[in-house]
Amino acid sequence: MRLLHTSDWHLGRTFHGADLLADQESVLDRLVEITASEGVDAVLVAGDIYDRAVPSAETVRVATRALERIRRAGAELIITSGNHDSAARLGAFSGFAAAGGLHLRTTIEELAEPVLLPWDDAATGGVAVYGIPYLEPEPVRHLLGIDERGHTAVLGEAMRRIRADLASREGTRGVVLAHAFVTGADASGSERTIAVGGVEQVPASVFDGVDYVALGHLHSPQRVTETVRYSGSPLAYSFAERADRKSVWLVDLEHGGVTGVRRYELPVPRALATVTGTLEELLSGEQYAGLEECYVAATLTDPVRPLEAMRKLRERFPYAVHLEWLPDGDSGRVPLRYAEAVRGRTDRQITGGFLADCRGAEPTGTEQAWLDEALAWAGTAERPGHAGDGGDAE
Repeated sequence: MRLLHTSDWHLGRTFHGADLLADQESVLDRLVEITASEGVDAVLVAGDIYDRAVPSAETVRVATRALERIRRAGAELIITSGNHDSAARLGAFSGFAAAGGLHLRTTIEELAEPVLLPWDDAATGGVAVYGIPYLEPEPVRHLLGIDERGHTAVLGEAMRRIRADLASREGTRGVVLAHAFVTGADASGSERTIAVGGVEQVPASVFDGVDYVALGHLHSPQRVTETVRYSGSPLAYSFAERADRKSVWLVDLEHGGVTGVRRYELPVPRALATVTGTLEELLSGEQYAGLEECYVAATLTDPVRPLEAMRKLRERFPYAVHLEWLPDGDSGRVPLRYAEAVRGRTDRQITGGFLADCRGAEPTGTEQAWLDEALAWAGTAERPGHAGDGGDAE
């Protein structure tokens, strides 16, 4: 039996305002190719198919096309809902979808109802794949009938039910999909926190008793134990992930359990890069050649904030998406409290100081004249254009 473990597609997500849907679809096309070429029996998607609870119509169409193509490539599909998904929307018509090979596990009632994948040799048993949707601890503990609070408690009860069902199936191996933050794993920074009223992490031992655990939620591919793994997201969703080698796991099972897990790297539609320097250095520096087609995050070190910096950057780096200004020698600046910043200063000093803090230079003569005029206007009881000065009331 061969399984492909993926998760966290986050279809519909943008990257600093850039639309990623075409990139996402191209990577999903690669999943289809892997499914066909490797003879995958089932594709496991451990949550966060979508980035929003209510995805756009085009996002749904992209997901539908990908799922249909995977199914035509010969694999069953088993999907759980993540913390970004709407479990109710994703799980709609799940009973009908299962007849076509798309198995959706989005409810608590289905925790211990596995998708059964028979052995090719028709031997007793097979592989039972259980799907644990993202479990919000507080409401779920009441539905599960437990008193303990937190992620560990609700996942522990879910696994207790799964182990009990698996024990009743002679000769059957067990696989679990779950969307959780397991202790020892590393977050990338692009995940939405699932800490609600308590600690979000759970120990890997919660999942003891099954052959393989396909995890979702964290976006960097990683191994917690030999058989407890994150596939990570198929695309990088933060610059912190720029060095990640995005991938999926191919898991082989035999009658005795897991016989091998292989990492299959995915293509990178557009690489990510970070650059630091003055605006002139970034626009002319030879060391940045080759980054023109990357998504770029730039840190400017000019002593004075350059005007129209992003527009100018995009003349060389069309896919520049993030810009910050950090003047040389300014990294250790201690932020001022508001009361300290204004104490003993005139309005003229405060507004001029604000402009200097924002761009690193004092107001020019013309700018100071504008500021003085604005301050005078703001402090005048009867302003231009109001009744009392001969003008029309605004």
